[in-house]
Amino acid sequence: MTWSSYSSYLVIAVLIVLAPGPDTMVMLKNSLSGGSHGGFLATAGIFVGNVVQGTAAALGLGVVIAQSQPVFVTLKWLGAAYLVFLGFQALRGAWRGDYTGLGAMKQQRASGFRSFRQGLLSNITNPKVLVLYLSVLPQFLDPVTTSAWHALLLAYTVAVLGFLWQAALVLLVHRVRDWLERRKVRRALDGVTGTALVGFGAVLVFE
Repeated sequence: MTWSSYSSYLVIAVLIVLAPGPDTMVMLKNSLSGGSHGGFLATAGIFVGNVVQGTAAALGLGVVIAQSQPVFVTLKWLGAAYLVFLGFQALRGAWRGDYTGLGAMKQQRASGFRSFRQGLLSNITNPKVLVLYLSVLPQFLDPVTTSAWHALLLAYTVAVLGFLWQAALVLLVHRVRDWLERRKVRRALDGVTGTALVGFGAVLVFE
């Protein structure tokens, strides 16, 4: 692999990372409910999920999963159901409008594992992530000259870039937290993130 080909891959990887998707919505949901602590833990969970799926794709396991119809369909339905579940949680919060500011956020921090788990599960149960790796990685790999280490490098590049981008978004949310804690703003954001998560879940099923 040359620096030229890796640079081309970086451009595509950045575009992939910047595109908003279910992972971004889950990170935003946890940043709103658990502060920067919850946002970073959700981001860490998403990162681990990306590493697992990227490793599977780089080592050839992803092809086996993608070609196994029962496994792929089961994974797709589980991922869709989980996204819809998270979406309804956010929509329920928006409907109730019961926010208690920083006190509630500090209480949420005690259950930080939930934020990590939500980030991990939203990513690892989304087969579109695996399909993305399987679609992009082979375009930059030569089966004759490249090795599994090159494939892992490409996969982990997406995981690291995704982590850095979402961490930056968490910090941005933290900087405007006073504005975000306003009841009307919080209800609107919960409504948007909830609707987006339900929409992503529906797309995952019917696509």
